[in-house]
Amino acid sequence: MVLTVLLQTSTTFHQPNHFVPVFVGMFLAGAIAWLVAAVLGFARARAFGPSARWFSFAAVCLLLFHLQFLAAAFGLLTNDNTLVFNILTFFNFFVLVAAICAIMGFIRLTSPK
Repeated sequence: MVLTVLLQTSTTFHQPNHFVPVFVGMFLAGAIAWLVAAVLGFARARAFGPSARWFSFAAVCLLLFHLQFLAAAFGLLTNDNTLVFNILTFFNFFVLVAAICAIMGFIRLTSPK
């Protein structure tokens, strides 16, 4: 009974004008920052040891997480619900792998001399 009333009620939502520019700007800034972190990390891994390499792997995973947003958006734009739900099923996978890589990076840190 309550569910049918809730489904019949229509609500309107007014998107703030600043939503799209802020979302796109932060998305691009995050993707570029993780790309720079990955490149710098792999470039400096030889000098700083295996911990820097693990942090670079974490940066790559978070860059792939950003690419999942693009793939999900593509699925939404093309009305391909199968693609969208396949992506959303594993949406936090790269965040989990990045966290594991960061943990390994902290474990591999050597004590300062």
